[in-house]
Amino acid sequence: MTGPLLVTLLLGLLLGCGGGNAATEQARKEKEFEQMLTGATLVGKFTSKGSDKLHEDKYTISKVTKMPAGIWLIHTRVQYGERDVTAPVPVKVVWAGDTPMITLTDAGIPGLGTFTARVLFYRNEYAGTWSSSKGHGGQMFGVIERGKTQ
Repeated sequence: MTGPLLVTLLLGLLLGCGGGNAATEQARKEKEFEQMLTGATLVGKFTSKGSDKLHEDKYTISKVTKMPAGIWLIHTRVQYGERDVTAPVPVKVVWAGDTPMITLTDAGIPGLGTFTARVLFYRNEYAGTWSSSKGHGGQMFGVIERGKTQ
């Protein structure tokens, strides 16, 4: 009787602790995501459907803040081609294990248009897909630079 009781008690303790640890782990991942992007510059390239050419783009992020209802606000300066716009961009963040992915679906960005994107961040790199309401789209990828003022 002592054996099954001990196993039940240990199992209960492990399960009880797991819930708290999961919440703590998620909070840690979210804090790391916020720190990774706040004050960073994403420097990379993007493709456009129907073209073999790579285009340069840059996203200078001043601050990332988690808002209510699972929305994150990314205060960013977007630079590509002739465009140079600073705007807060609201995104949702979903997790693939320890890897954050921002999701943006048919969202209007002042001065740029309406966009959909899925972008993964891992270590010091990012990669994803994008599309606009104008029928353009493609892939995007690059590095996350820190400590450089733009």
